[in-house]
Amino acid sequence: QVQLVESGGGLVQPGGSLRLSCAASGSIFSIYDMGWYRQAPGKQRELVARSGVITTYADSVKGRFTISRENYKNMVYLQMNSLKPEDTAVYYCNADIAAYTDYKRRDYWGQGTQVTVSS
Repeated sequence: QVQLVESGGGLVQPGGSLRLSCAASGSIFSIYDMGWYRQAPGKQRELVARSGVITTYADSVKGRFTISRENYKNMVYLQMNSLKPEDTAVYYCNADIAAYTDYKRRDYWGQGTQVTVSS
């Protein structure tokens, strides 16, 4: 079984910073893309940033957020700077992983971590 566990969310004032972490664990053969998505109340889940062969950012976070990985630890991070109230959402870790069970690539999701930007 494969699990993704996020940490690092919380309440921050506008202009502040947070760093989200996501750890993948379990019977992992190989990890391909890893990324972050978010879902605000009443809105659809949207891509924030993704790291694989290429790195992609949502236009709304370019220049403020940075995705990084520590592959030997099966970790992905999201450094969020200059946070705005509109960044408030539940942030989800996502990873494309092949497990030892059958070596097939599947999408896995974390449980989500709340980020609230408010004064």
